[in-house]
Amino acid sequence: MSSRASARPVGTVTRGTTNPNRLRRMDRWIAHVHGAELRRAADPVAVDLGYGAAPWTAVELLGRLRTVAPRARVVGVEIEPARVAAARSYEREGLVFRHGGFEIPIPQRPVLVRAANVLRQYEEGEVAKVWERLCARLAPADPVSGARGGLLVEGTCDEIGRRHVWVALGPEGPRTVTFATRLGALERPSDLAERLPKALIHRNITGEPVHAFLRDFDRAWAAAAPYASYGARQRWIRAVRDLAVDWPVTDGPVRWRQGEVTVRWEALAPRA
Repeated sequence: MSSRASARPVGTVTRGTTNPNRLRRMDRWIAHVHGAELRRAADPVAVDLGYGAAPWTAVELLGRLRTVAPRARVVGVEIEPARVAAARSYEREGLVFRHGGFEIPIPQRPVLVRAANVLRQYEEGEVAKVWERLCARLAPADPVSGARGGLLVEGTCDEIGRRHVWVALGPEGPRTVTFATRLGALERPSDLAERLPKALIHRNITGEPVHAFLRDFDRAWAAAAPYASYGARQRWIRAVRDLAVDWPVTDGPVRWRQGEVTVRWEALAPRA
């Protein structure tokens, strides 16, 4: 293979659909759970991978990360050169744009890689290899300092960010799955199934853990119907509290109040 060929970005061009504030739920979750790692890092670099036809998500990510880690920097990475050229006018202190793909074309090992709505167009069988490649680029864990290493957040949301599901991965691999929604627009938790990331969306069938989870979530939601008189938030909190009896929920009421619930990856991972 020639050096020119080997330098080509890894991946394929996405549709590029993007809207301001689309990734707010994911960003706020990242700031909450990963803020300490970003503050502790000597060089807190975050990558917005596949930001799309407009750079809004990278601009917003910088602002949200700096509320918890003032030294954070963001690199927007896009595989389509024209999108990179168009984004350059938005560069500022702490924000730059680079042409590239899954190889992550920066010298540092990032403390965060966010890949939202990137893998949806890929085949399910390709996901594990992409995850492995991206996780290998993350900042490593440091047992001495207690740092858990970098974080990869990969998931899918609707066009205006009301429904979102993502997987969080560390250098060692997948850790958790988070479901996030605007509660006022939710009829039942299984409505989130249409936003499952590529690793799970084809596994929402009888016999698979993610199907059983969403079934049990719907049942808990139905049982919590009396709490609806206090608002959708109270109903969600009660449903998640009941769900946590049988499923390894990793967060608590602070996040549940945001219309979120996070579950250990192992409980939802596809069966071989």
